Amino acid sequence: MIPVLSYRLMQAALVALMVGVLTYILTHALPGDMAFRIAAGRYGYDYVNAAAAAAVRAELGLDLPAWQALGRWLWDLLRLDLGHSLVSGEAVVDELRHQLGHSFRLAAAAVGLSLLLGPPLGILAGLRPGGRLDRLTLLLAMVLRALPQFVIGILLVMLLAVQLGWLPAAGHGSAAHTLLPALTLALGLAAVACRVSRNAMQGVAGSAYYAFGRTKGLSEGRVFLRHGLRNVAVPVLAHQAIQLVYLIEGVVVVETLFAWPGIGHALVHAIVARDVPMIQGTALVLGLMFVLLNALVDLLCHRIDPRRRET
Repeated sequence: MIPVLSYRLMQAALVALMVGVLTYILTHALPGDMAFRIAAGRYGYDYVNAAAAAAVRAELGLDLPAWQALGRWLWDLLRLDLGHSLVSGEAVVDELRHQLGHSFRLAAAAVGLSLLLGPPLGILAGLRPGGRLDRLTLLLAMVLRALPQFVIGILLVMLLAVQLGWLPAAGHGSAAHTLLPALTLALGLAAVACRVSRNAMQGVAGSAYYAFGRTKGLSEGRVFLRHGLRNVAVPVLAHQAIQLVYLIEGVVVVETLFAWPGIGHALVHAIVARDVPMIQGTALVLGLMFVLLNALVDLLCHRIDPRRRET
């Protein structure tokens, strides 16, 4: 347990350093006047002129050398201070705290839906490899993984919101608003979980210990619960950790598409406004979320698989 947590802690520190440096460099490499963009974010494009941009530049110290500005941010990060938004003036931590709740709600709904859809279909397909369900799930998984998330989202909006009128097309505030963006994220995750659980179930069903469970006179359901479920769950959970990249990057696309007020939506607006502290803060939180979720998956696999507790 300690080596796993130590490795994840080192990974989190490296992520924080790389995110801070890369976001700062990439933001300053964008074309255009940063002071003008920040002033436009504050006052609106119709009310921005050269004088307003100059005032913002002087107020925020945008003429400071790049190494000095980056050094300040890293020093503040060591003190757990992410600074203040250049546009709103609010503390980045306060804004992220509000947005993270919406993003966690969306991510939790997406993961829950993917686990309800993918593994059960994969297990059924793995029990009868080569059957109709196996071939159908393979086709669906290939299609869903090939389509970009914004395409899946647009297709779902056209079908469920425009044509059928079952769900709202965008916004937030109720469970109905959550379902469509969560389903957009869940379908890609479920496609992979389905094939991984199918392959795991096929291997478990062909093993000697699974056959021995049948010879003892246990029913198929008892054999699966006693000898199959844990062995299928470990590879599925381990592979889901890899797919968390798909989830985290998908949050940015899906929140923007559905006007969901989460951290991904805030990141897009911060990039447009050149709000460097907000960009660094949101990118840092997204990176650390990936490390944290991977650590939780490692601990869960360690708990499920007794062989890992012996090493």
